[in-house]
Amino acid sequence: QVQLVESGGGLVQAGDSLRLSCAASGRTFARYVMAWFRQAPGQEREFVADIRWSGGSTYADSVKGRFTISRDNVKNTVLLQMNSLKPEDTGVYYCAARHASASSWDYWGQGTQVTVSS
Repeated sequence: QVQLVESGGGLVQAGDSLRLSCAASGRTFARYVMAWFRQAPGQEREFVADIRWSGGSTYADSVKGRFTISRDNVKNTVLLQMNSLKPEDTGVYYCAARHASASSWDYWGQGTQVTVSS
């Protein structure tokens, strides 16, 4: 079992930066692929970025060059550094995890709200 707790959301202006953090429980954190998703009001949840144990990462086109995902396999944390924020980045951001051998995201955090004003 993996438990995830996000923090770091808030209200910022367009162009500002924000860093989200996800604290994960479990002794085998390094074996899990970690990701961030987001959900805007009235829209479906969408993928933002993920990171493997090795540090390899993937980003949605909408955030490439602005967001950076990183992980600390000792502290069991995943960070999402968000720069040059836009109003369309507004939403609830969720941390997710799946075992490296799994195909679905089995574990989710409760989400943290990010609001970007224009």
